[in-house]
This record gives sequence, structure tokens and C-alpha cells, in this order.
Amino acid sequence: MNLIILAVIALRTLLVSSVSSLDIDLDKSVIWGPGLGEATLPVRYFFVQLVNNAGENVTESQDIKLDIQLVGQPKNQRNAENCRYSLEQFDAGDGSIVVRYRIPQECRGVSIHVMYKGQHLGDSPYSIPSPIFPEICSCPLEIDEFRNVYKCPERHPQIEEDMSTFSGINYTHVQEKMLEKFSTDNPGSLAICQYVVLSGELFRRCFGKHVGFTMFMDATLLSILRKVKLPDFEIFVNLGDWPVSRKGGRSRTQGPWPVFSWCGSSDSFDIVMPTYDITESTLEAMNRVSLDIISVQKSATKWADKIPKAFFRGRDANRERLKSVELSRRNPEVLDSAITNFFFFRDEEDTYGPKSPRVSFFDFFKYKFQINIDGTVAGYRFPYLLAGNSVVLKQDSPYYEHFYSQLKPMVHYIPFRRDLSDLIEKIHWAKSHDTTVRKIAQNARAFVRENLLPTHIFCYHVLLFEQWHQLTRLHKVSVASDMEKVPKPEESSSCSCDRKVQRDEL
Repeated sequence: MNLIILAVIALRTLLVSSVSSLDIDLDKSVIWGPGLGEATLPVRYFFVQLVNNAGENVTESQDIKLDIQLVGQPKNQRNAENCRYSLEQFDAGDGSIVVRYRIPQECRGVSIHVMYKGQHLGDSPYSIPSPIFPEICSCPLEIDEFRNVYKCPERHPQIEEDMSTFSGINYTHVQEKMLEKFSTDNPGSLAICQYVVLSGELFRRCFGKHVGFTMFMDATLLSILRKVKLPDFEIFVNLGDWPVSRKGGRSRTQGPWPVFSWCGSSDSFDIVMPTYDITESTLEAMNRVSLDIISVQKSATKWADKIPKAFFRGRDANRERLKSVELSRRNPEVLDSAITNFFFFRDEEDTYGPKSPRVSFFDFFKYKFQINIDGTVAGYRFPYLLAGNSVVLKQDSPYYEHFYSQLKPMVHYIPFRRDLSDLIEKIHWAKSHDTTVRKIAQNARAFVRENLLPTHIFCYHVLLFEQWHQLTRLHKVSVASDMEKVPKPEESSSCSCDRKVQRDEL
């Protein structure tokens, strides 16, 4: 434990004036999240919910800057300075503050101090008895321990629905048929990779020309394997946009085929995973990705100050997006919609253009109502819109992501017809029911915090792969001669993985 830093923290507590005059109860304010525990994450995070002196949750921005310190000892450096870390905090605009941090090294004896004007909030300081490891460390837990540390659910309705389709599968026979087809199909029409996890190592071979998105799936599986000891299994992954396992077929050897995809649909049997987009933002937050499911919760505009219009910006990936531009031109007082890039309908740019300048996604939430219209498949921006403290109006769609089945219309979002025929009517309704739609926006953000944060994304993958292993356990997993091994980052083996608490850390 770094005594100098602890002394500075204590000195601040003595020197700074009392906060008793504030309308915030520091003792009753609540702090929670996996960043206060031992779960290994690319970015560790927690939340601070401010509570007023009446014992009620604060629901508006307070423009408060907390004093947050992480105190700990780097591995094998007992006389070294404090563990290095980078930390961000931001006001979520709803009375809560989001805190997140990255650590580049193993850190032991950690305590996290959360203070305001020299006084601790909640139960601060928070001690983490076990060492904490950076994302790059390969220190996998047994599955039961992983479930406990990451607080994973026992089940997920979408996984159960997807698995039920293949409950009696003879996977060895189906695999042979799939390999035969993928090996002989036109490569220009394929974006399929076969992945094998065997003894904690990752292998793959791909079919088709359009398999550049292996970088996302590789990174996802390698990150998971650094965290948990998965059983051996094999999957076929669709790296394209559209679901590929169409409904129909006289027997399981002809269809449906078990293909893992980032998007499902009502007319397919694809097994749905969290999208590459939300998973990559989980892995690369506070690094090369600026928009992620946590950063999007930063709110610069209070609810009362939001522009009372519906807003949409995006490329021309769907005919209904063009129709939203027509509606916007006829109803500019309630809808602001424009296309930022023409690719699919270039010959109609004169009608629906000119192209609109790009707008920062964070600036979307200056508007009270957000329009979610499908792209080529499901609009992968949907999770971020739900998190952003505006209310979402969502187009009816046959496409879905892994969490859609848990959402409820008029609880988490406002639905409108696929052809947009009632969109303007729904916007007018929303404008005239401000209290109700604000509650919907609050429900949406609460849903995100309970289901779509990084721990949830990792848990979903692990639960999915574990259940798939159970379904196909009679199949002997092996590595084909033409498969390549996906290498782990060199740094991943340099960590001690020693989770024992040293005596001087007690």
C-alpha cells in the first residue's frame, strides 16, 4: 500500500471544508459496479448514484467532480510508486456519475477512494483483496468461478431459444454437410469461418473472399480465453451482415444449419451473438474507440434543454431511411432526418440529398427523440441510443440483436411501423407525453446498465459457448490440417496470475 498517497488523501480530508451544507447525503450515496471487484476487463468501471438529504436519488445533473484515487502496489515492486492507471469520470445527466479506468500492469492490495470535498462517499474506500490484472493477461478462471466473479446469469432467453432449434442435432453429420457446401460454393458469396477452441487454444479456417471481419471474432475469442477456461467446442461463424441459416429443409442434415451470426431474423435459424460493434467497443474503450456503451452515457444536455424533435443521421442503407427524409421535409417542426452518405441509392441522391455533414454521435442527444431505422440488417446503433438519455423510437423489424427479446415496447422504447406510416403520429404523441417518455428513456438506460455493459457481453458469450458445447458434446473436437492457429498476444504470458493475497496486503 502506498503510504504517501494515503497520507495525501487523509490530509485533504482534514483541510477541506465541511460539505454538510450540500443537498447530497455522502453516506447514503451508492457506489457499485465491477470496477470495485476483481473481474478482469479491458476497462474497469463503476457508478456513483447521488442521494439527497431526504434519502431520494438525485435525478438531475449536479456538475460535480469527484476526487477518485486508486491506491495499490505494482507486481514485484514493493518500494515502487503507486500502480499506474488512466481514469475518466463523467456526469450521466441523471444524478449518477460514471467512473472508468484502465490499468496497464498487475496491481495488488488495491483500494479505491471516492471523495467529494475531502469526504468519502458511500462505503469508500473500497478494497479489492485479490490482485487485479490488465486485459492483456491470460489468467483464465474455471467457468463456475468466472460466473461468480462476473456475476453472470444462469440463463438467457435468447440463448435458450436459439439452442432449442438444435436440441437433437447430430453435429458430426451436419458438420460434414456444411463443410461440403462451403468448400464448393462460389467464394464470392461466402463470409464463413470455422473456429475451433481446443485446450484453450484457438484455430480457424475460412471460406469465401469476404472474411476481413475475422479480426473482430479473433479478438473476441482470444479475450474470452484469457478470462475463462472454456470447454472444447467448434462453431461456424457468419462474418457477413445477413443471417444465412434460412428456415426450411426436410431434415437437420439439410437445414437448419447451426451458424453463429451477429444478427438474427424471423426467417432464419442463426444463433445470435453480441454484435462485433458492441463487442469491439467493449475491448477497445479508452483506447482506439471513442464511442462505447459507457462513454455514450455522458450527457451534456439536460432533459429540459433538449431540442423537442426527433433526430436521425445515417447512410442510405435502407429504403425507409430515405422515406424518413421525405417525412422530415414535410414535418420539419418535429423531425430532423438526413442522409450522410449515398452508396445503395446513389442514383437517388438528387432527390434525397445533398449529403448531410456528419454529426458526432454524442451530439445526437441534444435532441429528445432518437429514431432507430434498420440498416442493411438491424441498426447496430440501437444499444447506444438506448443508453443515451433520450427516448428511442424504433422501427418494427424482422431483424434482431441478442438482447431484443428482453425489451418491451412502450417500456424501453416507442415502436413505429416498418413503413414509417405512423412515425409522425408517434412523435407528436411523445411530444405531448413528456413525463411518460422521460420514464421510457430512464427505463432504457437502466436496461443497458443491467444487460449490455462489458461484463454482460462477456457473460453472454461464455454462456452461449458453454451451452453449445453441451449440445455437441458427443462430437469429437479436432483441428483440421488446413486450419491456422490464431496467436495470442506475446504480452499475455508475462503475468503472474497469482491471485493469492499477500500477508502484508491483509
